[in-house]
Amino acid sequence: MKKFEAIILAGGKGTRVKKYTKNKPKCLIKVNGKPFLYYQLDFLKKNNINNVIVSAGYLNKKIKLYVNNFIDFINVKIVSDGKPLGTGGATFKSLKYLKNNFFIIYGDSYFNFKIHKLVKRNLATMAIFKNNNKYDKSNIEIKNQGKILYYKNNINKKLKFIDYGVSFVNKQIFKGIEKNKKFDLSEFFQEISKKNMLSGYEVKKRFYEIGSYSGIKDFKNYLKKK
Repeated sequence: MKKFEAIILAGGKGTRVKKYTKNKPKCLIKVNGKPFLYYQLDFLKKNNINNVIVSAGYLNKKIKLYVNNFIDFINVKIVSDGKPLGTGGATFKSLKYLKNNFFIIYGDSYFNFKIHKLVKRNLATMAIFKNNNKYDKSNIEIKNQGKILYYKNNINKKLKFIDYGVSFVNKQIFKGIEKNKKFDLSEFFQEISKKNMLSGYEVKKRFYEIGSYSGIKDFKNYLKKK
């Protein structure tokens, strides 16, 4: 099977879960005895990904220390945001370390499907889930031929699908962006979706996240049942 690469966007401060992130980055929140980042990297390794970029900002030295001391089953490079560039700017900064096609993963998301199913010829394919506003506000509109419209801020309560937290992209989608530009990846996906450049792949099983207290609780319960 072909090998792929991924970038994990782990630069956020985790302000919604301050109880856990006062002295540690969100990706190092311990869940059932292990940092969340461990579960992400273990998942990626099992999905045939050998090289991972972790784009880190808040308390990034702690992430580097953890990876250097405890992660030996997958190749990980820590790239510091430096000045805050947003999720889009952080991804763009890391392009030089990645091959033409790669996965983009949010640092607080955990998945429940084989992510190689996202690999298509399209320039950008986003995993989506029929959420019906259950776990968060649905923000995806399905168009013809698998194309989707992505909304950063959902203003339509009739939308049923949500961004799953992982996409597979080609570097070409970032063509023309200025170096060191600060921008949000969700806004970027919204713009390229308007240009008919974003496809969707529906995942049937729910996602997990640690960006909220309820999400952490759900993920703990999920791990206990595995």
